[in-house]
Amino acid sequence: MSSNGEPTSTRNNLLQATEQEHGSRQRQFSPGHVRKLGFTRKLRERRDFKDDENPEEKARKHKEQELKPLYKELLYTIAHKMGHPSSTEVFTDSELHQYIKEAFAMTDLEHSSLSEKALQNTEPPVYCLMATVKEAKGILGKDVTGFSDPYCLLTIMEDEEEKRTRKSRAKPCKSVVKDAVSDDKIYQTDVKKQTLNPIWNQTFILEFEDIIGASFHLEMWDKDEEVSLSQKLEEFKTSFNSLRRMIKEAKKEKGTDDFLGHVVLKLQDLHCTEDNWYNLEPRTETYPDRGQCHLNLKFIHKLRDGTLSAGRSAYINYSGILQQFVQAYISKQQSSAPWKGALCGEAQTMLELYATQNDLSPFLQDLAKWVAYSKLYQSLEVDSSVLLQQLTSIEYHWHQQELPHQQKQELGDSLHGFLHYGLCLVAKYRDIFPPTSSATPKLHTLLRILVQICKTRAFQKLNPAQFDLHDEVCDAIQTGTQEWFNIKKGLHQPMTKDLSEIVGALSRLIGEVQEDIKHNKDVWNRVFVSAVQVDVFTVVYKKFDSLLANEVIETMSLMEGQMEQTLANSLFPVYLSLQAIHKDKAFLQKRGLLELTNFQEGFREALPYWLNQAFSTTQDRVERAVQVDQLQPLQSGAVPIKHSSSAVDLVACVQPICHLWEQLSWPDPEEAFMLMVKLTEDVCKIVVNYCHILKERVRTLSENSDHGSAINMLCVVVNDLEHLRSVLTQLPTQLNWAGLRDRTQNVIGENQFHNTLPSQLQQAQSVLGREIRSALDTLGKRLNTDIETHVKSMATRRRIPSKSTEDAAAPLMRYLEQELKYMNENLVQENFNSLLTPLWNNSVKILYQVATKHPQQDGLMVYCQRLLYTLQCLEQCFHAEGNGLSLKTLHSEEYKTLKGHLTHNALSSRQLMEKFFERKITEQKVYSGEKYGAVTLLTSYRRSDQRLRVEVLNAVNLLPMDSNGLSDPFVQLCLEPNHIFPEVEPRSTQIKSCDLNPLFDEAFEFLVSLEQCQTSGACLMVTVLDHDTLSSDDFEGEAFLALKGIPGVAGRKDDDELNSKPDAVPAQIRLHLMHPKPNEDNILRLLESRKGERETQAFVKKRRLREKQSQEGI
Repeated sequence: MSSNGEPTSTRNNLLQATEQEHGSRQRQFSPGHVRKLGFTRKLRERRDFKDDENPEEKARKHKEQELKPLYKELLYTIAHKMGHPSSTEVFTDSELHQYIKEAFAMTDLEHSSLSEKALQNTEPPVYCLMATVKEAKGILGKDVTGFSDPYCLLTIMEDEEEKRTRKSRAKPCKSVVKDAVSDDKIYQTDVKKQTLNPIWNQTFILEFEDIIGASFHLEMWDKDEEVSLSQKLEEFKTSFNSLRRMIKEAKKEKGTDDFLGHVVLKLQDLHCTEDNWYNLEPRTETYPDRGQCHLNLKFIHKLRDGTLSAGRSAYINYSGILQQFVQAYISKQQSSAPWKGALCGEAQTMLELYATQNDLSPFLQDLAKWVAYSKLYQSLEVDSSVLLQQLTSIEYHWHQQELPHQQKQELGDSLHGFLHYGLCLVAKYRDIFPPTSSATPKLHTLLRILVQICKTRAFQKLNPAQFDLHDEVCDAIQTGTQEWFNIKKGLHQPMTKDLSEIVGALSRLIGEVQEDIKHNKDVWNRVFVSAVQVDVFTVVYKKFDSLLANEVIETMSLMEGQMEQTLANSLFPVYLSLQAIHKDKAFLQKRGLLELTNFQEGFREALPYWLNQAFSTTQDRVERAVQVDQLQPLQSGAVPIKHSSSAVDLVACVQPICHLWEQLSWPDPEEAFMLMVKLTEDVCKIVVNYCHILKERVRTLSENSDHGSAINMLCVVVNDLEHLRSVLTQLPTQLNWAGLRDRTQNVIGENQFHNTLPSQLQQAQSVLGREIRSALDTLGKRLNTDIETHVKSMATRRRIPSKSTEDAAAPLMRYLEQELKYMNENLVQENFNSLLTPLWNNSVKILYQVATKHPQQDGLMVYCQRLLYTLQCLEQCFHAEGNGLSLKTLHSEEYKTLKGHLTHNALSSRQLMEKFFERKITEQKVYSGEKYGAVTLLTSYRRSDQRLRVEVLNAVNLLPMDSNGLSDPFVQLCLEPNHIFPEVEPRSTQIKSCDLNPLFDEAFEFLVSLEQCQTSGACLMVTVLDHDTLSSDDFEGEAFLALKGIPGVAGRKDDDELNSKPDAVPAQIRLHLMHPKPNEDNILRLLESRKGERETQAFVKKRRLREKQSQEGI
């Protein structure tokens, strides 16, 4: 049994790798042999033989050279296992044998043969316990200073030694290790001075023969050395508290160490590896709490038989065993999910036993796992997180332990090789990591692994050459994009040299590129940016920009001068795809100059064909829609649609032209403006043509239809045109004229823009307006004819009507109500309102015509009464309580003229006379100036005796009527109208000779009732005459005073307050004299037409005389 006071170097000796380690290293796969996710494939074997070698022979050689040596190592490990594995599952030797036999695919015969070689023909190893004393804490302080100088004694005692020692002791003794075994079996740590928490970190290898009955013993002692009396006295001076301890020390023999505690562990109870804190136990009950000791224990083999695996290192064997177990585990899994690092319990147990027995450090185990898993990743479905975990472990161990040279070389090659392989996968990311929720996380993890590799100290130390992962990834993406494009281009090669076939191939290729750009922008870019800060979208887009530009230029050059409709149609999808790709430039992080910037230039020759195709297709669809239109309103849903099917179809047909504008989105602003002019012109042409063919359709359907059906169809046509007009109004919005104006403001002037596009639309709108008005006029003419017939039927030859006014107007109102109701239901509101206005104006015109051309004057009043009633009914009908025409529209000048005419003609002669005097009273009030002079009166009315008192004071500025330049004036007072005051005689003043400013000062009283004075039109007519003896008196002038305005007349008759008051104070008034204008009063003309009324004719005659005497006509 070997011993060493310092940590042993046995592990380093066991880690030496053989020269042939990398001679059989599995080679890296080329990008062409990358794995496909979702499938598990068998590991490719190392190619140390010819490619054309028989597969069976290769499998046989692999088994003989690789698997069987490993198999013997495992059999040897099982036969000489020590300790319990860390797994909670416990497996028997037979179960472990069965597992490895299945994992290595060994037959029973092979198993028996190899078992014999591994067990009977080999030398057993030396069983050892590697014990590392790390540290202790909380130990007893045995020195007078309160500290100790601890050290540890270690040994393994077999069962017989333990019994022998126990029998030889008469009483319990603290020193067991020293007394039980010889000094060469005892291992001692260094002495740590003056501490209660010593740290050793010393490793010892303790050999033993049989684990059964053996136990590990550790004793901790405080080292005591001989000291002089002066030292003791000095300690005494410095610490009185240590007096008791010093007395105890004085009793003790010089140089005797103090016992601090011990740890006893049975070997058969230990695991393969233990790393724990153990309590230091006392030999007696004194000081039971003696602190703890931290131990690391591991069962290992020494002098393990070297013939098992032909001298290969334990590290190489561990890697081979691990790979074989992983392959066996994956091959047994039913699921296609990637392997996430899990192994069955038997495999974990065997790996732990082998690593422990051969003293493989955790660093070497993790290194072996990394090498194995990174190689398996290239051929099997291994989850990337497994590799990340191993990288993290290697980075941790790199700072803790130094690797042997060969392992360093292997780690460096493995990391660099995996980087190369990972970049090959990155170049093929489109195929290996499709844009799905299950694949993209795997790409992200792979990129994280590459980043982690570059960050590790191991990679930076072992690969000192400059390696920029960001640039390498960009290069891989560009290389992969070029290869992907070439493959797709080959797949879409045209079969012939036909131009349409060539364009179709280009269209399919661009479609593939467009979809790939979309995936890069929406899916892969997030992965690359978050993992390696690479904007894969920008890298790919710029690469495709260059590739596509070359393809497009090459293809379009073949078509110069050969453009025709079919070829242009095939180019349209190409344009749309390129446009969509070009729009994605907005997402670039760094724009720069792109080769596809002016891609539209190659399609200028095809553009007119696209426009012509859209126009002709839309025109054909519109014509077919009109041909099948029955001009019936569409009734669908809760709200009825009042236009026909062709109007709806027209909107749908025009929509593709608007959509074409959106699709083209022509980049050049000036050319885009000209394109908009053409599209607007085409839409207007289609609309105008629709009007013409719709009118022809109405004509065709009306030939075999009754009058009512023809009117119905005409209503539908009006609605169709109105609907189309509203659609045209929305055209600037649909074509986004505002957006075009913003784009072209630097190349197209404001006036040019607004004088071009809106004028086109206005012309089409005017055509529609004319057609709508024409149709409405047709409807209105029919109604006007019927209205005129009904109005004329209301005339009668009799003075007394045979029926009432209401009954006479009822037929007309029933007819209008029926027709307007129908029009309201079958015309859209705009057209119905448009129909109402001309219909109202025509109705007023008809009423005026029949009223002014009535041949029978004797029945004119009754007829006008009916017409006035009819006009009032029509006004209510067309106004419809505010839902129809507004009062402002109804009360036109023609309406006012008609109403005034009918109002006068509908009045009786006496009512007309009253109206005449009312007009004169109004005229008197507004008359100013004293051209004919003036007269001054003093008037009042006494209600007490119903007397009207008029006092004529004077007259001034009269006209000279005699040859001497003077006049002989007198004033005549007459109450008018005569039918109101039939019993009141006119009164006159005295004649004042030769006086133009006479003073009369005469009073007159008239006995009249208050009712008579308050009657409408009641007035005092004051006439100034020049007396002539030999001829009739000359007319000086006249004035009119409303009786209502005389003091005492105003107010109700039954007003007790007024009646009880004293008589009103007379009011003085100055009246300007007037002369009537000849033949200007329409009331007189109307009264004059009523020849059969004697009273009326007398009144007219009297007034006509006054007009003859008037000087207004001179």
